[in-house]
Amino acid sequence: MKIYEWLEKTIKIFSHFDSPKYEAEILLSHVLKCSRSWMIAFDQVEINKLNQKTLKDLVDRRSKGEPMAYVLGKKDFWSLSLHVSQDTLIPRPDTEILVEKVLSQVNKNHKYILDLGTGCGAIGLALASVCSNFHITAVDNSDKAIKIAKANAIELNLNNIIFYYSDWFSHINRKFHIIVSNPPYISLKEMQFFKKNLIFEPINALVSKNNGLKDIELIIKEAKNYLFYKGWLFIEHGWKQKSSVQFLFEKYNFFNIKSYKDYGGNDRVTIGQKK
Repeated sequence: MKIYEWLEKTIKIFSHFDSPKYEAEILLSHVLKCSRSWMIAFDQVEINKLNQKTLKDLVDRRSKGEPMAYVLGKKDFWSLSLHVSQDTLIPRPDTEILVEKVLSQVNKNHKYILDLGTGCGAIGLALASVCSNFHITAVDNSDKAIKIAKANAIELNLNNIIFYYSDWFSHINRKFHIIVSNPPYISLKEMQFFKKNLIFEPINALVSKNNGLKDIELIIKEAKNYLFYKGWLFIEHGWKQKSSVQFLFEKYNFFNIKSYKDYGGNDRVTIGQKK
């Protein structure tokens, strides 16, 4: 089968997606290890049998709704290409706001940073890639996620970050200048609405009790024990949770509390400083 023939066939299979041509080209580019422009220029080239088999498996997975990031095993975040699997959340562009806000607050004295619930390592690795002077600790309660995050650090040659198991603060025994987290914040009720889109992702990294606020409150409550004086806490949250999260920051004696919108104009990040 030639490239143009495979593309025509796959575009029809992907017709229920918003961008079937783009998705077909991305898959083929991934398997052939070539650029999309090369495929267009050489669309008469034959695809060998092994690549056809690999492509069939990937097309089957994608056509059933599996996210492209899991199908490819990679997702871009910040300026990084990260390995992902169904043991980790897929990094979202809006989470880059969290990275931006941390970078806007750091100074030369803010060396020690904790990334809680790191998943594939996206937030911690993005910060580590910006400044080699940061000493970043990144933890997760999934050993499989930690394994992927470590592999990403090795591939990116980032040596100023360490990963290990911790259920939030359970294995943390030091203080930090900054704590950052993208915790589960979808409520059980909301999950019923989002279930179709999130079915492939780890539910324990998405859903939290108490209307999505249980883990956020735990982090805010405990963070003061792990922050230096005037240290900062950065939390990503749901777009309807701004007021509730600000209340929790106030309840647990943080000050300089501010919230920021994501790229879609929705409230997404709240920060506060330890008294």
